[in-house]
Amino acid sequence: MRMFGLSRGRAREAQGAERARAAAIVEFAVVLPLLLTILFGIIEYGYVFMVRQSLQHAAREGCRLAALSTSLPPYANVLSRVDDSLAGTGLTTYDAQVASGVCEETVTVTIPYNDVSIVGGFFGTLDIDLTGACTMRKEGCTPP
Repeated sequence: MRMFGLSRGRAREAQGAERARAAAIVEFAVVLPLLLTILFGIIEYGYVFMVRQSLQHAAREGCRLAALSTSLPPYANVLSRVDDSLAGTGLTTYDAQVASGVCEETVTVTIPYNDVSIVGGFFGTLDIDLTGACTMRKEGCTPP
C-alpha cells in the first residue's frame, strides 16, 4: 500500500529522519547555554587579563617618571603619565597612588572588577580590585 506517494518503508525512513532531526534540535538546545557560558567566560577572562596588563603598564610608566631625581611630590606629572597611559583603554574609574620610600618610589593603579566586567553580574559580582603596581629605586639615591 502506498501512502502519499511513498511506500511504507520510505515513509518509516522519512519519519525516522524527522525524529533524528528533532532529537538533534533538543540536544542543541540543552548544550547551547553551556557553550555560551564557556564562550563568554573566555571573553571575560581575556578582557580582564588585558585590563590587568594595562594597569601594570600604566604603573610602570608612572614609576619610571617618579624614579627620576627631578620628580618631587605631589607627583602631578606621574599621575598625568598614568592618565596618558590608560587613555586608550577607555578605563576611567581607576585610582592611582604614589608612595615614596627612602630610596624607592612605588606607583599603584587599581580599578574595581565590577567596573571592568563585560558580562555584568552573570558570573556573580566580585568585590575585588584589579591592581597594577611597580617599585623602582630612585635615581641618584644612596641608602643611609
